[in-house]
Amino acid sequence: MPALEQMNQILHILFIFLPFFWALGTLPPPDALFLWAMEQVLEFGLGGSPMSTHLRLLAMFIISAGAAVTSYFIPSTVGVVLFMTGLGFLLSLNLSEICFIFKHSVTRHRVRTKSKALPSGSETQFTWKECVFYIIMFVLALLETSLLHHCADFSQISKSSPQAIIGYILMMLLIILWILREIQSVYILGIVRNPFYPKDVQTVTVFLEKQTRLMKIGVVRRILLTLVSPFAMIAFLSLDSSLQRPHSVAVSIGFTRAFRMVWQNTENALSEIVTVSVVHSLIFSKDLWWNRSLDTGIRLLLVGIVRDRLIQFISKLQFAMTVLLASWTEKKQRRKSAATLCILNIVFSPFVLLFIVFSTLLSSPLLPLFTLPVFLVGFPRPIQSWPGAVGTAACVCADTVYYYQMVPSLAAALQSAMAAGSLGLLLPGSHYLGRFQDRLIWIMILERGYTYCCINIKGLELQETSCHTAEARRVDEVFEGAFEQEEYARVCSLNEHFGNILTPCTVLPVKLYSDARNVLSGIIDSHENLKEFKDDLVKVLVWIIVHYCSKRPSMQDSVHKTENKGKAPLIILPTLNPSPQPYCPEDMDSLNSETFDDWSDDNIFDDEPTIKKRKEEKDQLKVLPDTHLSLPGSVESRKVGDPGKVPENSLYKTVILGYPAIDKGKQEDMAYIPLTEFSGSHSHLLSLPKEWRSNCLPNSKMKEMSSLFPEDWYQFVLRQLECFYSEEKDSDVLEEIAKDKVLKDFYIHVVMTCYFSLFGTDNMAPSPGHILRVYNGVLPWSVALDWLMEKRELFQLALKAFRYTLKLMIDKASLSPIEDFKELSNCLEEYESDWYIGLVSDEKWKEAVLQEKPYLFSLGYDPNMGVYTGRVLTLQESLIQVGKLNAEAIRGQWANLSWELLYATNDDEERYSIQAHPLLLRNLTVQAADPPLGYPIYSSKPLHIHLY
Repeated sequence: MPALEQMNQILHILFIFLPFFWALGTLPPPDALFLWAMEQVLEFGLGGSPMSTHLRLLAMFIISAGAAVTSYFIPSTVGVVLFMTGLGFLLSLNLSEICFIFKHSVTRHRVRTKSKALPSGSETQFTWKECVFYIIMFVLALLETSLLHHCADFSQISKSSPQAIIGYILMMLLIILWILREIQSVYILGIVRNPFYPKDVQTVTVFLEKQTRLMKIGVVRRILLTLVSPFAMIAFLSLDSSLQRPHSVAVSIGFTRAFRMVWQNTENALSEIVTVSVVHSLIFSKDLWWNRSLDTGIRLLLVGIVRDRLIQFISKLQFAMTVLLASWTEKKQRRKSAATLCILNIVFSPFVLLFIVFSTLLSSPLLPLFTLPVFLVGFPRPIQSWPGAVGTAACVCADTVYYYQMVPSLAAALQSAMAAGSLGLLLPGSHYLGRFQDRLIWIMILERGYTYCCINIKGLELQETSCHTAEARRVDEVFEGAFEQEEYARVCSLNEHFGNILTPCTVLPVKLYSDARNVLSGIIDSHENLKEFKDDLVKVLVWIIVHYCSKRPSMQDSVHKTENKGKAPLIILPTLNPSPQPYCPEDMDSLNSETFDDWSDDNIFDDEPTIKKRKEEKDQLKVLPDTHLSLPGSVESRKVGDPGKVPENSLYKTVILGYPAIDKGKQEDMAYIPLTEFSGSHSHLLSLPKEWRSNCLPNSKMKEMSSLFPEDWYQFVLRQLECFYSEEKDSDVLEEIAKDKVLKDFYIHVVMTCYFSLFGTDNMAPSPGHILRVYNGVLPWSVALDWLMEKRELFQLALKAFRYTLKLMIDKASLSPIEDFKELSNCLEEYESDWYIGLVSDEKWKEAVLQEKPYLFSLGYDPNMGVYTGRVLTLQESLIQVGKLNAEAIRGQWANLSWELLYATNDDEERYSIQAHPLLLRNLTVQAADPPLGYPIYSSKPLHIHLY
């Protein structure tokens, strides 16, 4: 046959160029080609949408193809129309989520218990309301279709026919919806600033007040788009005369797609039907090919393909022009070959346009070779661009937790903005960029359906490199020019950054942490403040230990037992210890040289000290594992946070002279409290743990330090405690506990021992370096250090008290002094409930962020500036600036990244294609790619956003 012979010749020619296409990276891998083909057929042939996962894509493709085939074999025209309408509506819904909710609702009804993984009651109730809404819409759509198709007159079509009248209504709806969508964004068509959009939106309160009218307009748009437009388009399709003709493959495919598109992507379907209606009203001649050979369904299919390819062509052309012009106009991007490349592009502009057209027809990315103005056609691939599942890979680091915390609130803000139309036309494959302080949020639309949208959110690194900083600065300039205009600025100003691939859209109120870093010079190094620090530390220790003992579960459980017995328990204290500190195999070892380095002058200003490993030196003293040093002055230092653990290289010790020698032949007179009982029957409610009652300080030292104990503050804290659920009055119980001298002696012993452990043997005011070291968990050596570190809970409480005291010192210096005990108690209660004060590297810091503690504080030191710094994170509702990116520019740069690293194997970390580009945002785009080629620090699973 001539056709087969012609195809044979074409394939022979094509096979010759296959090695060349493969060498250029234009030949697609089988999996990418298969997924791309399914996406194209599903979207343009069956009226669906690209899906968020490969499994969903395969399942939806099979179901949609089966629906089109089934419609061909239905004999009744009314049955065909009802089948297409109903199935098109159902397939446009987020069926997986609906099935998940239904499945777990049934399971919960059977078990009659609520699992933690299931939605809460309000969410379930809201979901059932949504299901009722879908059922009502489904029934109304079927009812409308059957009535119109059954009662319609399919006679000669004219300008006054019902279908033509509905076509005019759809034209008006399209114009109204376009206007309502454009005035929601800061720029109209990305060029002229919207006069209705609020100016100078820097605070959430002001923005929400000014946006009230736009939100009302957004509600009107949502009603027209969700309720009015679908029924109007169903009426137009149901009245079409093509459905009265004998069944054909074209009718089945075309109308199955048309009835599906009405719900799957209402705005695109509306533009397609209006286009067909306008062409039909202008062309009445039946002899033309458009009217003679094509039915309405196929016309809509062709218009949809042309619309999509036209949008792609404009985006690709804009991307190519940006790459070409930037290679010459941007000084940092201008290379020696820039002039030659520009001339070649101008001379061979027909071929460049041919490449652009060819990549547009294939819906494949336009690949700028090494991001230079040398263009190739990338191989066809799905819109996700990467083979792995969405959200399964990210370069997780300490900053990832901030994106985890903000994503739920960001998703809620995106829901309102998308439903109102503030982010423009929502198409699968669209990319958005959000900016707040040092955070950059990358948002990609994966899937679109009726009243829902599926997105992926990525978070880029916070530790900015030079390239990252340059592009982030340009992003800030673009957003500042759009959102931070003066009130007296021109009403309809132009977008000064029109050539940038980023077009500002709107701002979103999101609950997240704002990061503030302050210089503490003049506060932490003030002698008066440091002197007050020591006095305040004793009070904070008392407050924390008393509250800890009052909330111990064992104490609360034994309340009723004690009330029944009616007598105070005996407190048995240990007898005189043979040594100043509890004996253990490591007690007589020397100070580990690695830990001692933490106290060297070279490292005292590190934000978080680390143990450095050193090689063995000839003059080091070697000690066998079973040998214990007994040299005078031998001491041991420990690192906070790891009490009792022997260093790995414990064989290598260094003798540090200068500390007081320990005379083993003489035993100091240790503090000793004989067998005693509490004087009050309720004192056991605040009793200290037994392991805290052992002694480690000489009696003389304890008597000396007991004078520093604030007895009046101790009495005040006890009387402020909450109820112990006792049968007696609270005031009487607390008064009885406060008068117990034995209990007070225990608190004096524990509090002053902790105080001595934190400051060592030095009674002078602490230095700023000492404050930083102890804050970071490196305590000075003292005879009480081992005693404290063996009691892990008490150790953490002492460290917590030290950090609270530091924060108290900063607040007193920067805000106002503390007037009385009540104000101090309120301040500490606020620290306990609303603050986390610690290290950024702590696991508890991450837990506090995820638990959304209102405030977090950390102390640090900047070695470059030589100043102490305080970092405060404040949880508040702030505005995130969001802009839309040129999707074809992103796909093109990602295609080049894949080509350059996988095909050209250019793994140079300083390669040209990763350097900062203020127009293309090249470095940020590379970061946002999926690992291993990109390195986002956070990537979410597909998130389903409801658009109602």
